[in-house]
Amino acid sequence: MRILMFAVNDPAGTAIQFAKAVNRHSAHSVRLITLETRYTHAWEKDLHVPDLGPDGMEEIRILMEEADVFHFHMTCDERQPFGPYRPIDFLQGKAVVHHHHGHHEFRSHPEVFQAKYRERGRSNLLVSTPDLLKLLPGARWQPNLVPIDDPLFKPLGGRFDDPGRLKVCHSPTRRDLKNTKEFLRAVSNLARRKVHLNVDLIDDVPNDQCLTRKRRCHVLFDHMQGYYGVSSLEGLSQGLAVIAGLDVWNRDRIVEFTGTSDLPWVTARTQQELEARLNELSADLGLCQAMGDEGRRFMEKYWSDRLVALRLVEFYEGL
Repeated sequence: MRILMFAVNDPAGTAIQFAKAVNRHSAHSVRLITLETRYTHAWEKDLHVPDLGPDGMEEIRILMEEADVFHFHMTCDERQPFGPYRPIDFLQGKAVVHHHHGHHEFRSHPEVFQAKYRERGRSNLLVSTPDLLKLLPGARWQPNLVPIDDPLFKPLGGRFDDPGRLKVCHSPTRRDLKNTKEFLRAVSNLARRKVHLNVDLIDDVPNDQCLTRKRRCHVLFDHMQGYYGVSSLEGLSQGLAVIAGLDVWNRDRIVEFTGTSDLPWVTARTQQELEARLNELSADLGLCQAMGDEGRRFMEKYWSDRLVALRLVEFYEGL
């Protein structure tokens, strides 16, 4: 099966990771076409239109003609031009997939997208986190993945050899959506109580640098929005204790997906709870290390890139 993915910009580098994982773990072929880069995260690319010359654009035309599946990420659809070509002109005989990743337009007006898919007879719908199932009834949750055997996603040895301050990182793509203010207030409040943390606020740097800095830490704070981000998966894979405000709905969906109720996230739903969790981990680095080890084992057993990619392959094969 030949799958062609389309994205205006790759959401947190997830589309390229799906493409690579399906290519690595199945006999199917996936390519990814993108139009823009946002922030300075330097996600890996496949066919990035601004970088392509005439030969590259001809390859895009051929791929559009020969694909069995068109897989659109975020708000992108078949009317979006990619250079001189539009997917709509190659749509006949293709299976069409729409994959939502929590874009603010979708979160703000899900009814617009629901109506569009009804009108166009689209039922092959994916969402990246369980909370989005509420916004797109009938969709399937396709968990994001990280390549857990890549060196940057493996735990860094020696982090707990020095009994110094707890090293905590936070890498918000958008601070207004990731509870960054609450995180910084929690750190400040703890400092006033003589609980001093070594904080790395990783903001707007290339992804490789971000991952390198995370690996040096003990704890990662994701956010308290009820669900989890790709940052959570990165931290768990790297053996960090990961704090996120998972709500009951999201926890239940994760249990259904993994088949285990023993989830490794350290839960904090409010700033006060976040302060308490950071204080506990700072006071007991052994506990922190044990939680990080648990997170890594969880990823290896229940959330490896192979397992997640095969879930997507199963979806493709059912189209």
